[in-house]
Amino acid sequence: MVTAGIDRGAVPLAEVVRGDLVESVHLGHLVVLDPHGDVVLAAGEPTAQIWPRSSLKPLQAVAMVRAGLDLPPELLALAAASHSGEPVHRDGVQAILAGAGLSADALRNTPGLPMYPPAAADWLRAGRDAEQITQNCSGKHAAMLATCVAAGWDTGDYLAVDHPLQRAVRATVTELTGTEPEHVTTDGCGAPLFATTLRGLARSFGTLAGAAGRHGPAGQEAAADGPLEPTARVAQAMSTHPEMVAGTGREDTLAMRAVPGVVAKIGADGVCAAGLPDGSSLAFKVLDGADRPRPALLAAALRLAGALDVRGADPAALVAVGHVAVLGGGRPVGEVRTVLDGPPGARSAVGPGVRS
Repeated sequence: MVTAGIDRGAVPLAEVVRGDLVESVHLGHLVVLDPHGDVVLAAGEPTAQIWPRSSLKPLQAVAMVRAGLDLPPELLALAAASHSGEPVHRDGVQAILAGAGLSADALRNTPGLPMYPPAAADWLRAGRDAEQITQNCSGKHAAMLATCVAAGWDTGDYLAVDHPLQRAVRATVTELTGTEPEHVTTDGCGAPLFATTLRGLARSFGTLAGAAGRHGPAGQEAAADGPLEPTARVAQAMSTHPEMVAGTGREDTLAMRAVPGVVAKIGADGVCAAGLPDGSSLAFKVLDGADRPRPALLAAALRLAGALDVRGADPAALVAVGHVAVLGGGRPVGEVRTVLDGPPGARSAVGPGVRS
């Protein structure tokens, strides 16, 4: 049964400006939460049901750690990644599999080429084609297999929605989002995908980042009273190894480099979520599924959530995350700008459909 209404209450989030005219407008939903999970700003409908796509990966990684997955931080970050298929990512996937006594033949994700163009060119030049190991979800799938080995579960059907691993994922998604999934489908990589609300997705990222933030400086591997809990382990792995979560030039990697302790993860079809060390958080869904406005929205929403108040935050680097040029004749003739906190002359953050 198809649930209608993702467009209900959607508002403009970003404009594409070419020359002195607005050429296109991206509508959607966005929410910013404070450390207590209360709404600070809502553009559109925070309760909109969405497919979180790959923004769900950190939650899946938490479920895996709870089930016995034990990886060093850089490989745990890869377990929550939509990686670019660069050599460091492929080597990491091989390391996860080898640690579980498995090979790439055990992967059941959809084959794909590296997302990073130079890596894809090198891969094709070497006579290779689209494979499971180069597809962006292979870190998650390798970690799922390693979890099954650690827990004593069957690896052949690890993608079945009723497999113990996927039942554990569903329970973790329900707990961290505060919302029981009303819909279940299959993600692009072949893994089960659980729906949630935009506010629930933001809430989960606030929980993750806040758990790591309570343990002090990033990079600290254990609290005084023992090992980090799974939420903190996943969050700290991602924020200290952002290059493993995405890759060269990707907005979630750049955002985590710009603001210490931030946990950010994009998803397909215009989804993104992020959490700050104090437990503040955000999530948004671009209605038309476009990737184009996502960097600008991530940077603006992080500012609205208080990212520049985080110790060590680099304002210039965060501005750079959100810069999306519009080209004409190969040179910049415009930009993608948000209507949340745009430049002078842009629409105000508090306007029709935007609540603060």
